Amino acid sequence: MIDDRTTAGLVRGALDEAFDAAALTDAPVAVLDAGCGRVSALRPYRDRIDRFVGADIHPPAPGALPHLDAFATVDLCADAEAFPAATFDIVLSSFTLEHFADPPAAIRHIARWLRPGGRLVVTTVNRRHPFVAAYLALPRTVRDRLQPLVKATAADAHPLVGACNTPAEVRAAMAAAGLTDIRVETVGHLRTAWGRRPWTRVLGRIGDGLTAGSPSRRSTIVAWASAPAVVASPT
Repeated sequence: MIDDRTTAGLVRGALDEAFDAAALTDAPVAVLDAGCGRVSALRPYRDRIDRFVGADIHPPAPGALPHLDAFATVDLCADAEAFPAATFDIVLSSFTLEHFADPPAAIRHIARWLRPGGRLVVTTVNRRHPFVAAYLALPRTVRDRLQPLVKATAADAHPLVGACNTPAEVRAAMAAAGLTDIRVETVGHLRTAWGRRPWTRVLGRIGDGLTAGSPSRRSTIVAWASAPAVVASPT
């Protein structure tokens, strides 16, 4: 039972469950930060990780991700063979799904890279939120000018696609990839995500308040699921 219903709390609870499950195997724990940035929710678990891999479509600046053991430049939507099957116990995709051209393909690839019983944890924006929907309806040139205004730094501003960004679509993509025990939650996160300036923070508060009573429209989706466990053959 996860009591903290914030984005960070839900992710932490899902990762706690994932690391506890991985510890039961008594094998070295390998994790993938899929679409990794400078900050990772996996970092507090570093002492429980034997191999910490990052992947993104763009390579990081030298020395920018010292917590990683390895980094791979990967198009998660296209590079199905970027990692061997059953490589990772845990994969985190933190606010990257909304940037993917083909999110269901990326989730299929990640599911293939998970070991039996491995866990995928995803956070992404919710296109059903009125502010997110309005933003995605703008011309691309306008969106590209607006996004750096609300992000913590301009380096965090990447083009949004929103191709798989409703709770139902995320759940369906996970199910189609063969994942099980799928859990999908939504939270109001705009006040935090848009906290760079006072006026954007106020706008975020308004956005969170507008959808507080409508779970399917809250700004952020947190979802987690498991790869099917291996079933022992009868003897």
